[in-house]
Amino acid sequence: MFNGIVSIYKEQGFTSHDVVAKLRGIYGQKKIGHTGTLDPMAEGVLIVCLGQATKLSNLIISKDKRYIATMRLGINTDTDDITGQVTSECDPETLKNLLADEDSFKEKLCRIFSKYMGSSMQIPPMYSAIKVEGKKLYEYARAGITIERKPRPIEIFKLELRSLESEKAEITFEVECSKGTYIRSLIRDIGENLQVGASMSMLVRDEVNGITIKDSYRISDIQRMKEDGNLAASVMPMDVLLKNYPSVDINDTGVKYLQNGNKLLQKDLKVREIISDGEEQFWETVKNSDFIRVYMDDSLKALYKYDKENTCYKVFKML
Repeated sequence: MFNGIVSIYKEQGFTSHDVVAKLRGIYGQKKIGHTGTLDPMAEGVLIVCLGQATKLSNLIISKDKRYIATMRLGINTDTDDITGQVTSECDPETLKNLLADEDSFKEKLCRIFSKYMGSSMQIPPMYSAIKVEGKKLYEYARAGITIERKPRPIEIFKLELRSLESEKAEITFEVECSKGTYIRSLIRDIGENLQVGASMSMLVRDEVNGITIKDSYRISDIQRMKEDGNLAASVMPMDVLLKNYPSVDINDTGVKYLQNGNKLLQKDLKVREIISDGEEQFWETVKNSDFIRVYMDDSLKALYKYDKENTCYKVFKML
């Protein structure tokens, strides 16, 4: 069984579930799960966890992401993208006047973009996988039922115009954001601010916590690697997305405690990496980290978290 992470370039038309189903056949194992759903019309980086790495999926989902998106001005749809049914359209003359002076329009757009920078609350789209009373929102939407959605906290780190095509009334922009951010909803809200409406016409996720499109394989690539007997080369170590968290090795005194998922003391651990700020500072960093990586024989065995009250390390997640 493979244990690790695969970065897939999800192509348009595939659901994230489709990708997992195909990979189960290619890798020959059931224990596979994706992180961070991409809509069928979207493409780009989809991180897939294999084997033991599926235990890390919630941590990977929480990572920041970068997208390249295009919005089409002048229309609103029930899905907030151009695959949906048009619910309203802007008067063509109003849209033409808005875009007549490109420089003026870009200045206005940048002012609007600045409103969304930082932390805010966002109302998710009806066509989403968020569950309400055990049922996904898109299931209500398909039945013609609109559910009141509670705003959810998001954070935008970067929102930058890339291009404007006035003739098509389309704007392409780059956005770096936190988990839970719906780009379709962001586009919907920007369209409201422009008073002409807008729907998403293209979306590419090009980075998840440092893993980019360049690091990703299409399904056809993975299939070819299997046929060539080189499938293992597609799998990255399962801690590849956890490199920002401190790592330690287990001492002989702590092996049994680690294997049983028991608490560990500092004497049971030893520094694993080169320390530039000194060992004392390293342990202070460890104590304030969300969790630390614990290795045995160069293999990641568990994530532990420091318990300040009991001055010991307790299991955060066993692998």
